[in-house]
Amino acid sequence: MILCCGEALIDMIPEPTVSGASGFVPHCGGAVFNTAIALGRLGATAGLLSGLSQDMFGQQLTTALTQSGVDTAHVIYSARPTTLAFVQLTDGQARYTFMDENSAGRMLTPSDLPALQPEVSALYFGGISLACEPGADAYAALLAKEGSDRLVMLDPNIRPGFIADATRYRDRLEGMIAQADIVKISDEDLDWIVPGADTHPQKSRALLDLGARTVILTQGAQGATAYLRNGTEVHVPARPAQIVDTVGAGDTFNAGVLASLSQAGWLRKDRWADITAAQMHDALTLGAQVAAITVSRAGANPPWAHELNGSDT
Repeated sequence: MILCCGEALIDMIPEPTVSGASGFVPHCGGAVFNTAIALGRLGATAGLLSGLSQDMFGQQLTTALTQSGVDTAHVIYSARPTTLAFVQLTDGQARYTFMDENSAGRMLTPSDLPALQPEVSALYFGGISLACEPGADAYAALLAKEGSDRLVMLDPNIRPGFIADATRYRDRLEGMIAQADIVKISDEDLDWIVPGADTHPQKSRALLDLGARTVILTQGAQGATAYLRNGTEVHVPARPAQIVDTVGAGDTFNAGVLASLSQAGWLRKDRWADITAAQMHDALTLGAQVAAITVSRAGANPPWAHELNGSDT
C-alpha cells in the first residue's frame, strides 16, 4: 500500500449563481488527498493518513475516498473543523485563501498517529501539512519512525503564506528531504528552497547533496526531468492539453509516477538504488499523461484507469 500522509480539505470553488453573482461550491481537495484519490482511481493500492473532521465536510471527504477505492484505516477523526481553501482562478491559475485554525488536520500530534499496517510499503508526504504546526511535526516524526524501511516520496508544494517561521520550516523540510528516496519539486518551489542564481539542474543536484536519492523537477509546459544520484537525467515533455484550470495537476502527476513505479515493482527501499532510466521515463510519462487529463477539466478531478486507454492528451 502507498500511504499518503497529509492534508485533506475542502476547496471552495467560485461558480456563478442564478443571480449572476459568484458563489463558492465545496469540492474535495488538498494536495495529499488529491494524490491519494488519483492513485485509487489508477488502480493502485493506496491509503490516506490524515486528520479528518466529523463535520459535514469531513463526511464529504470520507465518501470521496471510499468512492475512489482509497483505504481510510489510518484516518484520525475528531470534532475539530475541516480546513477550507477559497480558490480564486485567474486565467486558469489557482490562488488560495485558507481557513485552517484549530482544524482536524492541522492539530495532529505525534501521539495521535496510528501504528502503520504491515502492508504499507511506501510513504508519500507533501503539501501544507509540512508547514503547519503541530501537524507538521507529527508528519516529520512519522517519517523518522517509519521511513527507514519504506520507500519515501516527498513533494513540498510550498505555500509561503502558511509559513510562520521560515527557519523552522526550512530545517524541518531539509531534514525530511534528507530521508526521501524521491523528491518531486516544481521550479517555483525549488527556487524557494535553494535561492540564488544557480540553474535549476544545479539546484536539483543540491537537493541530492542534502540526501535525496532522486529529484523530479516539474516545469509546467517544459515538462519534467528526473535527476538520479548516479548522474543520469531523464526528461519527459509535457502533454498538450486544453487547460481549464491547474487545480490538482501536480498532485495527479505524483500519483501517475507512484502508480507506474508500483505496478513495475520499484516502490521498494532495497531496490531503489537500481532504478533504471527506462523505468523512470515510464513513470514520468504516466505522470504527464494523467496531469494533462486533470488540467483539461475543472477542479481536482483525476482520471480513472479506463480513461487512459486511447487518450491523446
